[in-house]
Amino acid sequence: MTALDATVEELATDVLLPAGDGPFPAVLVRTPYDRTRHRAEARGWARRGFATVVQDVRGRFASPGEWHPYANEAADGAAAVRWIRRQPWSDGRLVAVGASYAAHCALVLALDVAEDARPDAVLAAVPALGLAETAREASGVERLLSRAGWWAAHGDRPDSDESALGKALTADPGLLTHLPLTGLPERLGRGLPSWAGLWRHRDRGRLIARAAHATMPLLAVGGHHDHFTEDTVALWHAWGGPSARLLLGPWGHGLGSTPGPDAGPAHRVNLGELYVRWTRRALAGALVPGRHGSQALGGSDLWLPAGTEGEPRTRRPRLLHGPAFTADPGRPVRSDDLTVPTDGPPDRCLLVTPPLPRPLDVVGPVSVHLRATAHTPSADWAARLVALPPEGVAERLAVGIVRRDERAGREAAFTVGLGRIARRLSAGTRLRLEIAGHHFPAHARNPHTGEDPVTAGRLHASRREIDPDSVVLSLPVLPSRPTPVDPAEEILT
Repeated sequence: MTALDATVEELATDVLLPAGDGPFPAVLVRTPYDRTRHRAEARGWARRGFATVVQDVRGRFASPGEWHPYANEAADGAAAVRWIRRQPWSDGRLVAVGASYAAHCALVLALDVAEDARPDAVLAAVPALGLAETAREASGVERLLSRAGWWAAHGDRPDSDESALGKALTADPGLLTHLPLTGLPERLGRGLPSWAGLWRHRDRGRLIARAAHATMPLLAVGGHHDHFTEDTVALWHAWGGPSARLLLGPWGHGLGSTPGPDAGPAHRVNLGELYVRWTRRALAGALVPGRHGSQALGGSDLWLPAGTEGEPRTRRPRLLHGPAFTADPGRPVRSDDLTVPTDGPPDRCLLVTPPLPRPLDVVGPVSVHLRATAHTPSADWAARLVALPPEGVAERLAVGIVRRDERAGREAAFTVGLGRIARRLSAGTRLRLEIAGHHFPAHARNPHTGEDPVTAGRLHASRREIDPDSVVLSLPVLPSRPTPVDPAEEILT
């Protein structure tokens, strides 16, 4: 193998070539997280016959210029593709590859550039599609902890400090409670001029909408415990190219390196080998047209066909306590603690189902419908579903949060979507449903005044009432034991 350093449109770029004379198909990875961290990955691609090009995006690490997240990737990526195709070692075929922000870099090449700069295939893992998609839930509620961590680590700087927020929280455990949230940079002790502007972006769904016009194969990879599961699945559903493949495992944002508590031995997949095999078939035009793929069934050792969903079954959980409670932003229900306080006034409505008489396979989107009242003009409603197995520890299954703005004191009926799960629940498991006014620090606290939670300088408590007889939990249940599949076969078909 031959290692080369090159400059593409003045951006720092590493090129690793396979042994032999070539020409070769190319793999392009564009990243804000330091191209040198991809050297082992690049060697793996090169050993398998691919010229591998890894580039620091504009303004990051060794690349000059100003770093503006999501601003320059289409133009800079197109320049990189054109440069690669002009090289004597390139056979003209190119696959754009990336995870998280780098998946955005790959996808804009497929969807936002001229035809001569488009890749021949796209591999997008845990895609962070844009500013709006990463900053807010689909309901509009602000994702505070993940964005504060990312901006503290990577925002408005050429390098990264992954521990920045952790160190700041150690020094000041109440860091994220200070108001306004736009003042976070000064509490971190450094300039973050882009932090306040992040929250003005609300244009979700642009790349998903453009995905219908894609013209090349896609492999989308995600995890059921990732922030961006819904975006990964939506991308696969919308993709208009000749073939679209989806792999969803019981993983977090780090995929196989961050398995969930429901992962089994069969869910340990050699993603690198699978990526190479898919890439070869995609470039050879050997993939069957249409949408295929596989998703893990957590709590088992099975893989199911992608797109498998259960039939909606409704359950009416029994009230334990808190049909009337106070959503107090001064003591919010925490996203990082499954403990339910047993003393003091209730801070949430708590309901529970009877033990399951038999194992249950729940696959697909979960939701809860209810009638409730808030005595403030704005209110967030956070619903958290927790599994209480007879032999184990409480485990979070799903969370959803919506924002309601209506006349104070008016009862309203609405639905909270909790996202999708793929999980086998053991016999005897009870399901605990918590309905609260906050899910902090994962999400910003609603000030209950109608003000923007990011710029608000004061918070008020919000009295809530829930009609417990109205609460209906909808679970997508497979009607029979599923037939397992081989994930590699589904991806490579």
